[in-house]
Parts: sequence; C-alpha cells; structure tokens
Amino acid sequence: MSSVRLRIIRPTTTIVPDSQRQLQKLRARLDHERAALGRWQTRLKRAFSTVEKHQKAMARIERQLARLEESPCHA
Repeated sequence: MSSVRLRIIRPTTTIVPDSQRQLQKLRARLDHERAALGRWQTRLKRAFSTVEKHQKAMARIERQLARLEESPCHA
C-alpha cells in the first residue's frame, strides 16, 4: 500500500529587505565610481592640455626650421 507523501511547507521569503540592501549597495558603488571618474577626468584634462601645448611648440619649431631652411642666406 502506498503512503501519502509528506509535503514540506517552507515559509515564504520577503524580497523587500534584500532588494533594499541591494539598492543601497548599488547606490554606494555608483557614488564610488562617479568619484573615481571625476578624479580621472581631472587627470585626463591636465594631460590633454599638456599634449596640446607640446604639439603647438613642435609645430612652431617646425615652422621656424622650414623658414630658416628656405631663406637664401642659409646657402
């Protein structure tokens, strides 16, 4: 004779506290990443300005060299 299977009834878990914790974690991570991006953008702007300065100086020197090499006195 077959016996009736017992059914285990587990309490349902509440999702709200877990999702609240997950939201807090994600917001904290977002704040952290925003701050890191801000720091890197400052460094990037500074580096970009330095590169531009050097490029302008090189172009100026190249123009001066070209002018001096074309002048008739240089022969």
